[in-house]
Amino acid sequence: MTRSAAAGAGVPMGAAAGQLQRDLDARWSAAPPAGGRPPVVVTLGAADVMGTADPARRRANVHLSARAVFLGPWGAAEGRSEPCGHCFAVRWQRLRGRTERDALEVGGGLTAVSGWPELPEWVVDAVWSAFRVVAQAPPTVGVLLDPDSAALSRMTSVDLGSLRALTVPVMPEPRCPSCGTVVPDEPTVFEAPRPRPKPAPDRYRLHGVHDYRLPVGALVNPLCGVIGAGALLNPTLPTTAAVTGGVFIRGYAGLLDVAWSGHANGFADSLRLAYLEGLERYAGTHQRRARAPVVAAYADIADQALDPTSCGSYPDGTYDADPLVQPFDPHQPIPWVWGHVVGSGEPILVPRRLCFYSSGAPGDNFVLSSSNGCATGGCLEEAILFGLLELIERDAFLLGWYSRDRPRRIDLDSCADAAIRMMVDRGTLAGYEVLAFDSRTDLSVPVVTTLAVRHDGGPGLLAFAAGAHLAPEQAVAAALSETLSYIPLKAGRTRQRWDELRAMADDYSLVQTVHDHADLFGLPQMRAHVEEYLADRPLESMTELYGAPPPTEDLRQDLQGVLDELHAKGHRVIVVDQTTPEQLTMGLRTVATIVPGLVPIDFGWLRQRALTMPRLHERLRAQGRADDGPRPVPHPFP
Repeated sequence: MTRSAAAGAGVPMGAAAGQLQRDLDARWSAAPPAGGRPPVVVTLGAADVMGTADPARRRANVHLSARAVFLGPWGAAEGRSEPCGHCFAVRWQRLRGRTERDALEVGGGLTAVSGWPELPEWVVDAVWSAFRVVAQAPPTVGVLLDPDSAALSRMTSVDLGSLRALTVPVMPEPRCPSCGTVVPDEPTVFEAPRPRPKPAPDRYRLHGVHDYRLPVGALVNPLCGVIGAGALLNPTLPTTAAVTGGVFIRGYAGLLDVAWSGHANGFADSLRLAYLEGLERYAGTHQRRARAPVVAAYADIADQALDPTSCGSYPDGTYDADPLVQPFDPHQPIPWVWGHVVGSGEPILVPRRLCFYSSGAPGDNFVLSSSNGCATGGCLEEAILFGLLELIERDAFLLGWYSRDRPRRIDLDSCADAAIRMMVDRGTLAGYEVLAFDSRTDLSVPVVTTLAVRHDGGPGLLAFAAGAHLAPEQAVAAALSETLSYIPLKAGRTRQRWDELRAMADDYSLVQTVHDHADLFGLPQMRAHVEEYLADRPLESMTELYGAPPPTEDLRQDLQGVLDELHAKGHRVIVVDQTTPEQLTMGLRTVATIVPGLVPIDFGWLRQRALTMPRLHERLRAQGRADDGPRPVPHPFP
């Protein structure tokens, strides 16, 4: 698109954009502001901006949409990378609703039906006044939200109806079609784990959640937020100070609603945790660095690639019945990214499907993977450790569920942390009995399953969660915080979906989404399937079950202990670095950890790799239950 193309006949908003360009040009000629560039007007929301380079959009500093005019980017501090106009357009489009994004990205194109938007003289005067201000503003002007956004460029919007102005920070888009340069993905030298002294022996995060320099204003704002338009704080929940947010991400099945959240005991902590999880989702859904994947058939690169089937496959019937998936074909070219085998440092090609879980390509839909094993930390070692803990947590939960285990029950009163006992009390006041179980299998890492059971047996009956941590009480706290976040809304959600859930209970093939798994167990009739958890048994103290974790001074030592145990069990550990350019500026690293052979979490009853995994069937044989087979009921993991 050239500068004049925005005004072509039949181009949506083209006439209005042409008028605005002429009007602003006239004002610029009469009284140019000291500093800044002349106005370059483009339309926004009239065409898909995700794909190809656009020189005019790259230079643009006035962006006309149907409801507002956006000015900038402007005001970056000296030495900071400044986004271009196309960077802003990409970030703006990502925040549009499902209908608008589908119309722009997969529709048949938009048709101009009028001269909308109307731009009377007083609107143009308001836009020009704002343009003059931002053209002359020093970099320190307009920073209202947080100091960590102070050096960033800003965007200013002028609402066409109310003339209300809003200024927010904006970050460069690393895969901008106009100013980004995509390079081939190539193997790099593995960053071997380094010494990482811990703040204290019982601390497993090198930094507190408030220590990271998060540019909150740029991460969450309604114009161009990196991870979403806003965050929702719900002060009415009686159990946790939950914070939630989300954004639509284009994936293998269209636009997916990717949520992020924080579930601490105070809103300040929950908000920071939510932002960190949002950044983790942002890094894991797509490759955000400007790298092109290797595209090849497994048969041609088998000597340097991970065999996708080693991470599990669906039952054969799934591929016949589910149009979203196809069996893995070793002769079909698919996208791969480079990772490393931890220990040897050997580079290895990993199917992009297994590490960037919303990236789809023809032929690579052999599984619909998730964020399982993705984690963020203040260094690579921390991110790898917590990614492995998540894999171990889900592996243990699924093994226990499908093996019909009767786990040992934890005496929560034996926990030294008063916050844990307060969480249990809040669950009781909300009408639930809160239980906790030791869910370890053949690995020593503490894994805890929590289960909240409604006292009166009514709708919203059961809520499960799990946590894994090297410090047993932190595993308990992690699982409890998840469970307590679900129970206040559990009964209402069960009633809302009553008929739908009753149909699922009669036909498990209707269980298809992550929400279906947890919601199904809100039905009182599902109690019959969890008797292994509800049956009476002795309470055991934390000390009896776990002892005291050995004190360590270095996080690398903690990570190495987990790696040594996995290696001793014959498991290979693979790490793919997902860290985005935005995260590097915040002191964050994100990875996808992959341990072929551990049981992966899946959602949808027909898409359960667990049911075909050798690890599950070996466990059933060891328990003398091979003839019974796995529990034929969808797991309740939320």
